[in-house]
Amino acid sequence: MLEKFFNLKGNNTSVRTEVIAGITTFMTMAYILAVNPDILSATGMDKSAVFSATTLSAIVGTLVMALWARLPFALAPGMGLNAFFAFTVVLGMGYSWQFALTAVLIEGIIFLLLTAFNIREVIVNAIPMNLKHAISAGIGLFIAFIGMQNTGLIANSDATLVTLGDMSSHTVWITLFGLVVIGVLLALKVRGALLIGIFAATIAGIPLGVTHLPEGSWLTLPPSVEPIAFKFDFSSIFTVDMVIVLFTFLFVDMFDTVGTLIGVASKADMIREDGTLPRAKQALFADAVGTTVGAMLGTSTVTTYVESASGVAEGGRTGLTALTTAGMFLLALFLSPLFLMVPAAATAPALIMVGSFMMSPILKINFDDYTESIPVFLTIIMMPLAYSIAEGIVFGMLSYVALKLLSGRTKEVSWVMYLLAILFILKFFF
Repeated sequence: MLEKFFNLKGNNTSVRTEVIAGITTFMTMAYILAVNPDILSATGMDKSAVFSATTLSAIVGTLVMALWARLPFALAPGMGLNAFFAFTVVLGMGYSWQFALTAVLIEGIIFLLLTAFNIREVIVNAIPMNLKHAISAGIGLFIAFIGMQNTGLIANSDATLVTLGDMSSHTVWITLFGLVVIGVLLALKVRGALLIGIFAATIAGIPLGVTHLPEGSWLTLPPSVEPIAFKFDFSSIFTVDMVIVLFTFLFVDMFDTVGTLIGVASKADMIREDGTLPRAKQALFADAVGTTVGAMLGTSTVTTYVESASGVAEGGRTGLTALTTAGMFLLALFLSPLFLMVPAAATAPALIMVGSFMMSPILKINFDDYTESIPVFLTIIMMPLAYSIAEGIVFGMLSYVALKLLSGRTKEVSWVMYLLAILFILKFFF
C-alpha cells in the first residue's frame, strides 16, 4: 500500500530509507518545540498551550505535505516569523497577542486564495533555473551558519560581527565529535549517518553535562490549547498597522517557503527540465493550511522548514518522509521530555553537514555569463549574511532583472520577474 501510494520504487527509495529520513528531519527541527513556546510566551501567551499548538500545527501542515503533495518536506511555526510576532507586533508596536494571531489567520486565508488561483505557483515557476540552483547553495550556507551559531562554534563579536567561538566549550566539543562521526559514516556509505551522528553526540553529551536527562516521567499528557485557541481580535483589522504587519508576514513567509521548496527540491533533483516543481501547488497549500489552522490553535505562521534538507540528504524523496516526521511530532506530544533533551550541539553537526550537501547545485551554474553569475552570487551570499532566505531571493532577483534590462537582454526576463522586482523595490521604501 505504501509502495503504491508514494511510488517508492519510481522514486528510487524504500520504506526504511524514508522512515530514517523522516526521523532525521524531525530531530533537526525538534528545537522548535522548545523555542517557539519560549518566544511566544514573552507576549503573555500560556507557554504550555503554545507547546501543544506548535506541535499540532506542525502535524497538520506536515500531513498535508505528506498525503496530498507527497513531498518529503516538513512544516512547523517558522523562526523569525515568531520573533516578529512577539517582539515587533506585540512588545514593539504594543498590540495584543490576540491582534497578532488575527493577522496570522488573515495571512493564512490570503495564502489559501493565492494558492487556489495558482499565483504562488506562478512565482515558483518564474524564477530562472540558475537562481533556483543558487537558492539551494545559499540555503546550504545559511543552514550551516545556523548550526554553527546554535552550538557556539561561531559566536557574536562587536568588532567583527562574528568570530570563532570558545573552543574549550564542551558544547563545541560535542559538535565537532558529531561532525567526525557523521563524516566517517558518510565516507563508509553507512545509511542513516546523520541520525546516528545525532544519537552519538546526544549520548556523548551526557557525561559532559551538555545533554540533560529529563527528570520525572518521560510520558506526559499534552497541555490544553484552550487558553490561546480561537482568541482573535478583529477590532483593529482596518488599520495601517494591520496592513504593515500583514504584508510583513505575507512577504517573509511567501519567499521563505518558496526558497525552501526550490532549494531542497533542487538538491534532490526533483525540479523538472523546464524549471517547474512537481505538485508545487499542493506543497504551497500545505503551509497555507498549516498557517490557518495554526492561528486557530494559537501559534505564529507555519512554514516549510529548511531542515527538511537533512531528510532529503538521507535519501527521503516522497511524502512517506513527511508522514514519518508528522508521526514523530505526534509522539512528541506525549514524550516531550525525551525529545527535548537532545541538545543543539547534537543536531548542529547534521545541519552543518547538510549545508555542505546543499552546495552541489553550484556545479550546474554557468559563471561565464555575468548577468547570471552576479545574481547567483548575491543570492548565495545574502542568505547567511542577512540571516534570511527571503532577502537572499530579493537581492538575487532584483540584480537579475536589472542586469538583463540594462544589458539589452529583456526578452530573457518574464513579466512575472518584472512585477516581482517592482514589488521588492516598493518593499524597501515602504
